[in-house]
Amino acid sequence: MDQVRGAVFSSLATLIPEARVLDLFAGAGGLGIEALSRGAKGVTFVERDRRAVDCIRANLEKTRLLGGAELLCLDVFVYLGRAASGQPFDLVFADPPYTTADQPVDFAVRMLASAELVARLIPGGLFILEKSPGSPLPEDLGGWEIIRQKRYGTTEVLFLQRA
Repeated sequence: MDQVRGAVFSSLATLIPEARVLDLFAGAGGLGIEALSRGAKGVTFVERDRRAVDCIRANLEKTRLLGGAELLCLDVFVYLGRAASGQPFDLVFADPPYTTADQPVDFAVRMLASAELVARLIPGGLFILEKSPGSPLPEDLGGWEIIRQKRYGTTEVLFLQRA
């Protein structure tokens, strides 16, 4: 994860300062906290697991970055549906659970098909999606264009913009 995060942020270095960032499927908050530490104006963390949200809060307090953060304990798709009219973000990170026998929903595909996600991103903004390298992408990317695609071990990272 550190290798992936380092590679992603080195390629986004000039875009992070003063950016408004959305961290979907935030987990422990690593991507959003990294963005704050590199000068992002603010990060909205969306994670449905209460324990994970508590972990994010603790990590933000430990790093003294809580002031630039909004934490929401909510399903990502519920959030996107409710927040479609709010101020859009410059960067959106999503690290959804990978498809497994226990988790048959392909959240990466669902994210690509989300009109609400499109509404949350400024024109020219970037959507950075982590997914399993083995999971295929749909032929129709729903109007997204892959700007960059990198594989790091068991993680594939897509940098996408609206076509």
